[in-house]
Amino acid sequence: MFAAIGIFALLGYLIGSVNFAVLVAKKHGVDILKAGSGNPGATNVKRVLGKGPGNLVFALDALKGFVGAGLPHLLLRVDETPAAADLHFTVCVAGFVGTLLGHCFSCFLKFQGGKGVASTIGGLLVLLPVPILIGAAIWGLVFTLSRYVSLASIALGVSLPLSCWLLPLWTNLTFRQPEFWFAAAIALFNVWTHRSNIGRLLAGTENRFVKQA
Repeated sequence: MFAAIGIFALLGYLIGSVNFAVLVAKKHGVDILKAGSGNPGATNVKRVLGKGPGNLVFALDALKGFVGAGLPHLLLRVDETPAAADLHFTVCVAGFVGTLLGHCFSCFLKFQGGKGVASTIGGLLVLLPVPILIGAAIWGLVFTLSRYVSLASIALGVSLPLSCWLLPLWTNLTFRQPEFWFAAAIALFNVWTHRSNIGRLLAGTENRFVKQA
């Protein structure tokens, strides 16, 4: 099992390191590392090149996360015992975390990268489908009200452990401890990757997203 964790983490890192923001922008004759905010992610592509390229990058980044978490889920057989289920979940998390680290610290971009929101959503559709769907709805609400992509992304991340904690109180859904602590770790990582945005939000200098004509 430890070998599987290492293999899928490394595979996930290589998948995540493929930066679609750079590739899509390059097709449009733009170096996204030098345009807009300089961040090689879907939001910056959308600001610089418009809705179509930005949404394409978002979808491709989400697919990276889905594949990184989904490959071990698809390829590894799991026994129907709680301990085996926890180990299987751990291997899937390793693939997802590798993908997320590759996206944020790409070996092809001198360890630069995006903030990982789209890849997080894609991976969590495999690992925590109900909490991430709730989180996506929260993202949409916060973005619509504030027009801050960063604030909406932070709210999505924070909602994940809250959903794992509160849903069992109100529904028949249950979450094992590894799932809750994984959601909490994702929330903390999400806040860390947005630390500069949080500083700008507190200072009132964060840019709101403005639709292009």
